[in-house]
Amino acid sequence: MSDSHQYPDQGYLPLFHTIRGEVVESIHYGAIAIVDPSGKLFAWYGNPEAVTFLRSSAKPFQSLPLVEMGGLDFFHITQKELAVTCASHSGTDQHLKTIHGLQQKIDISEKDLLCCTHQPFDSSTRALLRDRGEQPSPNRHNCSGKHSGMLAQAKLLQADLKNYTEIEHPIQQQIQSVITEMCCIEPSRLQVGKDGCSVPTFAMPLYHAAWGWARLVNPDGFSKKRINACKTITSAMAAHPFLIAGPGRLDTRLMKIAAGKIISKAGAEAFQSAGILENAIYPGSPALGIALKISDGDQGKRARRAVFIEILNQLEVLSADQMKDLADIGPILTEHNLCDLVTGVAKPCFQLQYS
Repeated sequence: MSDSHQYPDQGYLPLFHTIRGEVVESIHYGAIAIVDPSGKLFAWYGNPEAVTFLRSSAKPFQSLPLVEMGGLDFFHITQKELAVTCASHSGTDQHLKTIHGLQQKIDISEKDLLCCTHQPFDSSTRALLRDRGEQPSPNRHNCSGKHSGMLAQAKLLQADLKNYTEIEHPIQQQIQSVITEMCCIEPSRLQVGKDGCSVPTFAMPLYHAAWGWARLVNPDGFSKKRINACKTITSAMAAHPFLIAGPGRLDTRLMKIAAGKIISKAGAEAFQSAGILENAIYPGSPALGIALKISDGDQGKRARRAVFIEILNQLEVLSADQMKDLADIGPILTEHNLCDLVTGVAKPCFQLQYS
């Protein structure tokens, strides 16, 4: 069976492989771009111009208009509530409490959300709901904070609340404009799709995605309003890493152990981005934006985390102790069978190239 889609050579290279005996059994391909705030390609692997969707890695950019329009003061939104608008949360009761508080201030409810629902990402919370005989509601959806923030933007603009997920809606047009500005990409090059939670999602070269993240953590050169908004969002994310993801998840763990040096945000289909703050690697080191794509979507959920930890390791962002704290998820994973016998190893197989 075939369709009309073509498969252009994106320039993906081997990033992560599994070895059983002496044989490479499986390979994950992908590409990496690392860019500084001036737009200089600092490091890369594979093709930094490979085009892919940002998915949920765009959430901090999607919250920028809310801050720039004065929404925090207008609705009395706290730092925690702002953080959860940037989250792909695990649906725990703590996440739910924060989202409910945000919605009360905006004067909306989860019935207004157009993200549908799914089981919480967190296994303990899923078990808790089963014990309670409780079905998940839209607020358990990992994007419910983002959707609540978008409804707040719609209220500030006095725009319709019914079709806020459509690209023609004023808030989505505003978000699209912000993303092109942050990522320094011509609007004509930005490609639009429908995200899993029904709002628009944007595709661009990894280089531009990384550049946007570098500018998010170092917004010098923007207007004072944009600078303040970027710093407000990154400060909220750094201060409340649990709200951005949840128990055991990479974004939460990275931001917690890095203590303000890394702002990290995953996206679906094995996209991962982060901003490394100035001086995080060594005194005087530049701010950096990182964008990673595992080309096959990493449905086994092992390659993205391990590769990203290895990127940070090669950049020397993390200390030896911090690497030990993350050793259960990467960069090198020992494979065991049900008898607890070692059957192989899964590990990164790339070396960053530098300008």
